[in-house]
Amino acid sequence: MSSILAVCEQFLASAGFDRTPWLAAAFAAGIGAWFALPGPWQWGALIAACLALSLTTLSGFRPEGHFAYTRLALLMVPLAIAAGYATVWSKSALVGQPAIERPMVVWIEGRVLDREDQPAQDRVRLTLATRILGLDGAVKVRVNLPLAKSQDGLDKGAEVRMRARLMPPSPPMLPGGYDFARTAWFSGLAATGSVLSEVTVLSPPPERRGLQSTQQSLSRHVRSQLDGSSGAIAATLASGDRGAIAEEDAQAMRDSGLAHLLSISGLHVSALIAVAFVVALRLLAFWQWLALRVRLPVMAAGFGAATGVFYTLLTGAEVPTVRSCIGALLVLAALALGREALSLRMLALGAFLVLLLWPESLVGPSFQMSFSAVIAIVALSQSKLVRRWLAPRQEAWSMRALRHLAMLLLTGVVIKLVLMPIALYHFNRAGAYGALANVIAIPLTTLAIMPLITLALVLDLVGVGAPAWWLAGKAISAMLSLAHFIADQPGAVTQMPTMGLAAFLLFAAVGLWLALWQHRLRFLGLIPAAMGAIQIALLQLPDVLVSGDGRHVGINDPVSGQLLVLRDTKSGFVRDNLTESAGMSGAIKPLAQWQSARCSRDFCVASLERGRHDWHLLIARGRDRVSERSLAAACDRTDIVIADRWLPSSCRPRWLKIDRAMLSRTGGMTIDLNDGTIRTVAQGQGKHGWWREP
Repeated sequence: MSSILAVCEQFLASAGFDRTPWLAAAFAAGIGAWFALPGPWQWGALIAACLALSLTTLSGFRPEGHFAYTRLALLMVPLAIAAGYATVWSKSALVGQPAIERPMVVWIEGRVLDREDQPAQDRVRLTLATRILGLDGAVKVRVNLPLAKSQDGLDKGAEVRMRARLMPPSPPMLPGGYDFARTAWFSGLAATGSVLSEVTVLSPPPERRGLQSTQQSLSRHVRSQLDGSSGAIAATLASGDRGAIAEEDAQAMRDSGLAHLLSISGLHVSALIAVAFVVALRLLAFWQWLALRVRLPVMAAGFGAATGVFYTLLTGAEVPTVRSCIGALLVLAALALGREALSLRMLALGAFLVLLLWPESLVGPSFQMSFSAVIAIVALSQSKLVRRWLAPRQEAWSMRALRHLAMLLLTGVVIKLVLMPIALYHFNRAGAYGALANVIAIPLTTLAIMPLITLALVLDLVGVGAPAWWLAGKAISAMLSLAHFIADQPGAVTQMPTMGLAAFLLFAAVGLWLALWQHRLRFLGLIPAAMGAIQIALLQLPDVLVSGDGRHVGINDPVSGQLLVLRDTKSGFVRDNLTESAGMSGAIKPLAQWQSARCSRDFCVASLERGRHDWHLLIARGRDRVSERSLAAACDRTDIVIADRWLPSSCRPRWLKIDRAMLSRTGGMTIDLNDGTIRTVAQGQGKHGWWREP
């Protein structure tokens, strides 16, 4: 044991063991473990094990004695894991809202808590506080109102009455899909739905001139100055209102790797705070009396902080914006104190504060992408090779510009490599040319688009902002043209089937290993990274996909590269879930038109050849009554039966019966016929409050 501790001590002493980043990583690991482990027994056991390890270490802890680094790690890291575990468990118990039991159509009366205009989807989204039969106290529900039924007075604080169809927040449609039920649980939403009647305003909203009304007025003003997509994106950058962006433009931005420019986050907040800091510093320097008596960087940092906080509140104070604002404020504090502005220690402190307030954000793509990108930037900028490359030297300005341009491209490539596993895990797709697109789009946004929008708004105060709006529109159009051009290139989007949690955690651990250590041994992390990349490249497309309600079935046809669907739905949500989980680009074909399938009004029979075995599937598609004897005979001749109804016990296929009874326990599932692997939604849910076991 002593020799093992000696090796660990030597490694920690030489590898630059910095407590703050590793404690933040351990805190995050505790939060992640709570989501991954299935139930209270496992949660309690992990906390007990962490506390036991820390107490055991504390009993023999000597800071100045032998193995000081190792003892400190064994003492603090388990405590940080337990603290993260307790934080997310406590928040889930405090804010979690049970969902309604079943879909219902009811009359509801309530108060409007929030209004979100979404003209691109031709609707208005209202969040209400109301009472629902079967639930204790007032609850939050979110309903979509057609834009044509919108009226004056439907603002925050209004008392309204309407007839609505309400649904419980939906779990993932397929394994690895978006878990809206989990998001709704931490948001306090008990139901979502749509308005079926006219909305009656029982009492108008109070007269308010707060930031929300300012945000809405600013968004409408910007869209009145610029038409179409340019106006929608300008309104997003100015006020955070994304509801007017057309879906084709949003998809092009995602596929080109520029979607982060449409989310008010680190880039926008940091750019605005930096401009406010520099402008305030320059202007204050003209005041000689003040410059001789006060540290101007401290005052300029105060102006920058006030600007960042105001912009964060103005754009809705969403979690990504607040997270970015906290990080920017920490950078300002470091500048004011004369410390290094951008370091892993400052980043770890920002991540800890965010996770302390919103621990559930750890499992979302926004937190993972933003902090992973900044970790990559900081780790790259602090490497010895990069510092030597960017060190000042006697050279022409053109060579210096080329070196910085090459560094910008390298940074984009590194960020893209870091973010690709996250994008593939959450969205089953990732843009391949994002690094190149960002080299052009980020300077265009920070140096042209945002300054022009700000200038236009200032000039509008005296009615002469038209020229600045025209220039801003041209710059936004250029960015959109770049996004569409990049997205339309062959191979621009990498499609993959759903990645397993184990592979994703492997990439996360490798990323932290490479970023947080300073010793040469950190490059050993490239070996498991390469193994993970090979594992992703060898992922097999699922053969059969079944939604949680059994109504939607997809079959992968490797010959044509198309996804065969039982029902040709118009729902973009259903189509996207099926194609993304199948790792396909979106080409679908009705099963009834496939040459290896025969369909009647009630059932489809399909034959799949996988390896040396022919699989026979019987899939229900109708709702009419079927003779039990005929159904039992058909089941005997098939390997897999899939139905969105309860099937009698006499239906006994050769391998698998997927009916309403089974799907109520498992949720949606994917099946790999080559090795008989079945993945279900229930496998990743455990006994958390948002997953309702039958």
